[in-house]
Amino acid sequence: MSNTPHELPDEFPQFAAKISELKQADAHFAKLAEEYHALNRAVHRAETLVEPVEELTEVEMRKQRAALKDELYRMLTV
Repeated sequence: MSNTPHELPDEFPQFAAKISELKQADAHFAKLAEEYHALNRAVHRAETLVEPVEELTEVEMRKQRAALKDELYRMLTV
C-alpha cells in the first residue's frame, strides 16, 4: 500500500503539457481525468485512514483507478 497521491502529471510527467491540453480540447479525456482524480483522492483518503473503507472496497477502487490510468495513458500515446 502506498500513501502517495497518484496525480496524473506525477504519474506521466512526460505528458504533463498534453494532459493539460487534452483536458481542454477533449471532453471524453476530461471526463475520464476527472473520474481518475476523484477515485484517486478516495483511494488516498482510504489509505491514510481519513475515510477508512473495507479492504475489499479499497482493492476494487485501486483496480478501477488502474483501469482509468491505463485508458488515459492509451489516449496520451496515440
